[in-house]
Amino acid sequence: MKLIILGDEKLRQISEPVTEFDETLKETVAEMFKVMKRSDGVGLAAPQVGINKRFFVVKIDDGIERIFINPEIIQTSPELCTSEEGCLSVPKFYAEVVRTEKITVQFFDLQGKPHTIQASGLLSRVIQHETDHLNGILFIDRISPEKRAQAEALIEKQKASILSKLKRKVRG
Repeated sequence: MKLIILGDEKLRQISEPVTEFDETLKETVAEMFKVMKRSDGVGLAAPQVGINKRFFVVKIDDGIERIFINPEIIQTSPELCTSEEGCLSVPKFYAEVVRTEKITVQFFDLQGKPHTIQASGLLSRVIQHETDHLNGILFIDRISPEKRAQAEALIEKQKASILSKLKRKVRG
């Protein structure tokens, strides 16, 4: 399982609902937690690993592994908050993003059981960020056009550097 980086069309697709709560889904979720941990992330959506399905995993600083399948944010608070965000699919780029402070989200667990929770703070922010991924939205879509151009340029520079290293390795 490999992370997909900005520029890959799969990140811009709207994900399909999960309809099968089977062993394959459980194995995929377990692998996603490994990728997220290895990448030092706090959330990872299925589209970020090339899976066009509506689910994501979260593990913030409270240490609890959470799985959100077919999530739907059903209520948002009027209070907004601004905080720095990054994304595993937009490596080494961070920007201030405005989001709703509190949300209520409905979702299913791995067994297909429905849940509704209220979230605030970091958990609310991560749920909103990952839900955006399921809708083909990246956090850079929520910042100024100038900052977004910076992110895109940084990714292109990183890709060019990797390509250059590969070419040198092949020649050498």
